[in-house]
Amino acid sequence: MSLLHCHPFPIPLSPTRHHRRLPCPRLLLSATKSRPTFALPSLSPPLYRHPFRCSSSMSVQEDSPTSQLQDSLLHSRAYWVNKSLIAWNVDIEDGSYFLYASKCASLAVTDDGIQGYDVKIKLRRAGPLPADVIEKFPHIQDYGACELPPALDAKTLLKCQLAIAIFRPNGRCCEATGLQLPGVLDELFAYTGPLGAVFSDEAISLYLWAPTAQTVRAFLYREPLGGDPFKIVSLEEVEGVWTAKGPKDWEGCYYVYEVCVYHWTTLQVEKCYANDPYSRGLSSNGRRTLLVNLKSEALKPEEWDKLADEKPCIKSFADISIYELHIRDFSANDGTVSPDVRGGYEAFTLQESAGMRHLKKLSDAGITHVHLLPTFQFAGVDDEKEKWKFVDVKKLEILPPDSDEQQFQITAIQNEDGYNWGYNPVLWGVPKGSYASNPNGPSRTVQFRKMVQALNKIGLRVVMDVVYNHLHASGPFDENSVLDKIVPGYYLRRNADGFIEHSTCINNTASEHFMVERLIIDDLLCWAVDYKVDGFRFDLMGHIMKRTMLRAKAALHGLSKERDGVDGSCIYIYGEGWDFGEVAKNGRGINASQFNLCGTGIGSFNDRIRDAILGGSPFGHPLQQGFATGLFLQRNGYDHGTQAKEKLMLALSKDHIQVGMAANLRDYVFTNHEGNEVKGSEVLTYDGSPVAYALSPTETVNYVSAHDNETLFDIVSLKTPMSISVDERCRMNHLATSIIALAQGVPFFHCGDELLRSKSLDRDSYNSGDWFNRLDFTYNDSNWGVGLPPKEKNEKNWPLIKPRLADPSFKPHKSNILAAVDNFLNVLRIRYSSPLFRLKTANAIQERVRFLNTGPSQIPGVIVMSIEDGHEGVPGLTQLDPIYSYIAIVINTGPSEVSFASPALQGKALQLHPVQVMSTDEVVKSSSFEASSVCFTIPARTTSVFIEPRNI
Repeated sequence: MSLLHCHPFPIPLSPTRHHRRLPCPRLLLSATKSRPTFALPSLSPPLYRHPFRCSSSMSVQEDSPTSQLQDSLLHSRAYWVNKSLIAWNVDIEDGSYFLYASKCASLAVTDDGIQGYDVKIKLRRAGPLPADVIEKFPHIQDYGACELPPALDAKTLLKCQLAIAIFRPNGRCCEATGLQLPGVLDELFAYTGPLGAVFSDEAISLYLWAPTAQTVRAFLYREPLGGDPFKIVSLEEVEGVWTAKGPKDWEGCYYVYEVCVYHWTTLQVEKCYANDPYSRGLSSNGRRTLLVNLKSEALKPEEWDKLADEKPCIKSFADISIYELHIRDFSANDGTVSPDVRGGYEAFTLQESAGMRHLKKLSDAGITHVHLLPTFQFAGVDDEKEKWKFVDVKKLEILPPDSDEQQFQITAIQNEDGYNWGYNPVLWGVPKGSYASNPNGPSRTVQFRKMVQALNKIGLRVVMDVVYNHLHASGPFDENSVLDKIVPGYYLRRNADGFIEHSTCINNTASEHFMVERLIIDDLLCWAVDYKVDGFRFDLMGHIMKRTMLRAKAALHGLSKERDGVDGSCIYIYGEGWDFGEVAKNGRGINASQFNLCGTGIGSFNDRIRDAILGGSPFGHPLQQGFATGLFLQRNGYDHGTQAKEKLMLALSKDHIQVGMAANLRDYVFTNHEGNEVKGSEVLTYDGSPVAYALSPTETVNYVSAHDNETLFDIVSLKTPMSISVDERCRMNHLATSIIALAQGVPFFHCGDELLRSKSLDRDSYNSGDWFNRLDFTYNDSNWGVGLPPKEKNEKNWPLIKPRLADPSFKPHKSNILAAVDNFLNVLRIRYSSPLFRLKTANAIQERVRFLNTGPSQIPGVIVMSIEDGHEGVPGLTQLDPIYSYIAIVINTGPSEVSFASPALQGKALQLHPVQVMSTDEVVKSSSFEASSVCFTIPARTTSVFIEPRNI
């Protein structure tokens, strides 16, 4: 996923991915408090039938104070923050405060106040909230506090429906509300013992953390679906943890929990049926939890335990380069893969398939990690493949390239086919069933492991895309709801009225709560130890607390080969550090945003270099041009302002890119377009925030495209003038990837950038099916011009898209694709030809990296970056590279050849890099350096690399 935050807009204007942002599902509650029925989600305000209407003998006007009070328990505006304090944003000096509890959820508001309670407790008004409470709940720092009696049995009360109310001296109730409980739950029930199913030689034990539950039972089944349970077990509670023990022959069976618990969304005690939050196996579509022992020898591929010793070597995180890939995209359309394994885990085990041969080329050239889009159990794709619907591809293939018929047929079945990116989390700790040959039993475990093993075998480590920032479902009845059934209101972040926050998309999780953070870390450790995953990419990482990320990093890096079978020091962590929503500006605590993460060694995506290279942002006008797409030098007709303004925009974009090529280091000093010596943090984005934020090169993940938004080739095709040739667009595509490949920091590439991959200009293909997401590793087709992209996210741009798709000159030929692959492999080979491209520290970059062609007299659209090495036995820089003493990278984005000379190059014996000398690209081979005039000559739209060999 990504709400790809772009610097012109502090907060994303709209979601860019898997489904519309929706409000909480609204309940239609009957006047008699009978079981609620669900209304369809609506963008209109919530519609309730109020459960607390007075009896027919009472007449209450809709706008009366009592009428408003009757609605008040639908909200949870007070916070029980610790054992002794309740925080509430009201302050009535002469009021009396009371806490009410009802075990059977019978609380109701009448003219006389709160009725139906089992317990009524008088509270004492206290002073301001203490510092430790404010640190945990910064968003309520101005709330008042009420103190509870010291001898209160809080643990028992927490199993009840709760409300707090204020009465005036005349006895009239003037305010009432429900309570949010995470603070007191964390204080009283934080737990570090075993959870989930624990296997021993003699027995299987179940552990469930559910401190607000009144009873818990486990229903055990022999079969994955259907039938009656063969046993129903009542769990016993000790300090909020429910346990049961069973015989070893439970292994391989399935179970579901029945949790009897008060649920804040229905105002009733509900029987919720849910999977184990610590599930390690599932039946199809997550209907039941599988009792699977991941340590079992039967589930380990051959030589699985030796994999830690056979992992591809990573000496430093600075050596990492990442290739982002969707499991289904990889093989769904690969004719060299057997139909029964296409689109799944097992396709990666076929070493001679077209896709695996391509990945082997990338690995040989330098790619170190494959980043897999979500592979945990997610909603949106049925695990049972026989239920999928398909379109007739042969009929689609004969339609015009700008027709709207393709998208019509695709979207008609898009929720019933086999495709979705997977950013709809249901259970984080189990591989997705639709990618396995059999979604029931342990197949998904075994096949996921084989996939990791197969990728490691060809030299690639595996990154898992984890989505801990939100959940697909909530409430007591949704079949995909799990955590909110077990401890209602705890796992999800709620606003001041008590409703769930939805800024990430829907159902934001709250890592600031102890057991949420614990679940995240436990889940990461499972994937690292039991599946030997080599890295984690955090979706919307800025919505997770910095503390959680640091604890996760410490836990992962604490793994050892000897104890855990994993070298945790080699596990790389990175993610999307966007700062928006309720967590913006540390609104819920210090969050894992770009600026907060500096100095942690955790990577974050650098949107600054992306937007400067391409132009505008994912949320701006699609024709806004950038450094590599023709800004100022080859206008496309879009009004960027005056010529002087456009030239300035180009110069500013170049400054942003140069900072990014220096790993986006906060303190890196260089000469900007005005000729001033500035730090990276002193270069500002269009909204006035600093461009640079990192303190270490491995904290910056540089990229120009990802699964979100249009592919790189599609963006280039939109932003460039319609009159230029497809060959020129292909060079721009390559030029953009070359900047990323040759920059300091960690380079990140979207699968297909090197193939001129197109999604027919679809800006959000999360649910656009195999048709718009097709990949062709035989290099015959780029998927350009397969119809107008789906209406929902693209219709407003159809007038721009249609003429481009209709024009046959836009479509790349096979020769273009082959050249693009070759050029991409070459820049990777260049990156890994010298350690100078992968400097490990900020000091090394400051000492060695320089930018020429700067200041007011610079040649527009040209970047000249030099990297200098030391000399053995000569004081100064330490020698890092035994082969090259000096490297110069010259990037010419313009439509014409340029020449650039600099006295800084005096005495340098530079020559074109051997990889480019041997290239099939005749254009780059014409690049030259004249030592006598210290002058480079660089062809149009070309990145040339020059080296100075040592005298060996």
